[in-house]
Amino acid sequence: MLDKEENLNKENKPKNAELLDENNLHRAGFVSIVGKPNVGKSTLMNQLVGENLAIITSKAQTTRHRIMGILSGDDYQIVYSDTPGIIQPKYELHKKMMRFVTNSLQDADVILFVTDIFEKFDENDVLKILQDTAIPIVLIINKIDLAEQDVIKEKVEYWKEKLNPKAVLALSALHNFNTESVLEVIKDFLPSHPAFFAKDTLTNKSERFFAAEIIREKIFLNYEKEIPYCCQVEIIAFDDKSKDDLIQISAEIYVERKSQKGIIIGKGGKMLTKVGTAARLDMEKFFGKRVYLQQFVKVEEDWRKHPQKLKRFGFEDM
Repeated sequence: MLDKEENLNKENKPKNAELLDENNLHRAGFVSIVGKPNVGKSTLMNQLVGENLAIITSKAQTTRHRIMGILSGDDYQIVYSDTPGIIQPKYELHKKMMRFVTNSLQDADVILFVTDIFEKFDENDVLKILQDTAIPIVLIINKIDLAEQDVIKEKVEYWKEKLNPKAVLALSALHNFNTESVLEVIKDFLPSHPAFFAKDTLTNKSERFFAAEIIREKIFLNYEKEIPYCCQVEIIAFDDKSKDDLIQISAEIYVERKSQKGIIIGKGGKMLTKVGTAARLDMEKFFGKRVYLQQFVKVEEDWRKHPQKLKRFGFEDM
């Protein structure tokens, strides 16, 4: 992964990118993964890249940022963008999330539109973004392990009529069923181009970002109702230099109300300890080192509604 976050787009390609050898064509491009909330976009990207870059929970709107996962082979490089679920924005945070979606389409060479066998035919939000695009759309019907063939066929025919996709794939991202077909289909639509990034680059996000996301995932998994959505995590210290085998991390968890702070901490600090322990174990797997994690809970009133507060938490147009 990169040491710091970068604005990754086609105009920002490496200056020293080698020219294509006519006898050894290389394909490279940007692939935007879009769809409604909770259809399995993050699960799919993790499977395609082979790493758990995007957090996954059963709750809608878990993904807030545009997260890039980069998959490279000898003759190709695919820059996947996992994006927030398409919704009608209710407040400023939602607006920022939807801008991540639309911005990802501006530099896309291929769109993976992900739906599932449970999604109702409420297409207005999707069609508003995708219906008139000239970018090739690959239709992904996810979670087919939970459906009968006639239901799958109905979904396929409906979206084929609405979006006119270039290809259609039915799969189960959770069980990694038929996901290998996605790579071959995407490669057919990639332009001939040198790699945009070094072949060992995995993502555009920093280690601090993933530490914060791991904590936020544990909050989504351990709290109900509004609590997961009112929380934001900021890493205020990340020290991996002092000791070779230890990373020392300090994190601040922000909520919008004092009452929410008490819920996050729990009686005697029990809930916060539970979140911290689960997050630390996942961080150690992710970073391959021991982790010492400190967590603090603070109140930042109505942070989801204020542009300046959102900017501080990294919700800037990219």
